[in-house]
Amino acid sequence: MLTIGQVGACLGVTVRAIRHYHQRGLLAEPERDASGYRRYGADAIVALVRIKTLSDAGVPLARIEELMGASPEGFATAVADIDSDLKEQIRDLHRRRRRIAELAAGEALFLPSEVVVLLDRLREVGLSPQTVRTERDTWILLVAQYPDQVAQWARQKQALFEDPAFQRLYLTADQAAGWDRDDPRLEGLADEVNAFGGLRTPDSEGAEPVLAIDGLVAVTLMAAQTGRPVPAWERLIELCRIRANGAATPSCS
Repeated sequence: MLTIGQVGACLGVTVRAIRHYHQRGLLAEPERDASGYRRYGADAIVALVRIKTLSDAGVPLARIEELMGASPEGFATAVADIDSDLKEQIRDLHRRRRRIAELAAGEALFLPSEVVVLLDRLREVGLSPQTVRTERDTWILLVAQYPDQVAQWARQKQALFEDPAFQRLYLTADQAAGWDRDDPRLEGLADEVNAFGGLRTPDSEGAEPVLAIDGLVAVTLMAAQTGRPVPAWERLIELCRIRANGAATPSCS
């Protein structure tokens, strides 16, 4: 026969928890002995083991109370149901772990592999983190709008970076992000873009809804659509459109 403290120490249950089980009617409270101590026998210990095991499994005390009064068959059925629930929780935890692990993949979590390869190429070429981030955000928008075409566009754009001239043009456009809107160098950059293949945007007649295809300057120039407008890029887009339409370039003054 064990005292409440001895039982608690043996089973890893606090004295407070055992007394709470007594109050809830889950565990019968033994009579005191001649010394005034409550002594717990084998039946009480078995019952406490059941209560603790069910509680550790996440079974509410109200349900435990129901189970403690069930027949052996009813108890076995309930335990099987609880086990089934636990298996589903384990499967759910595995799914969550996989999702958490996917976060380590970074951009691969929400972008096609072709776009991820392209972004890595942009970093390799030496584009600024701001431009790569803007490019990434723009591709996210394109994936949402044109999921079936994005992979092809990304491959086409990646192929452009095999051309050193395109790389230089792209790097210059990247550097232009730090220029003033009225910087005269934008005129020359727009001429280079036009000579390389021009600028076609989603609202250009017959154009693919992406930049940097057929020698174009960049999804980068869609920065205004990502919530981070860059004045120099906006002006460059205007100048490129003017040249594409064959109009005279207005004075920047």
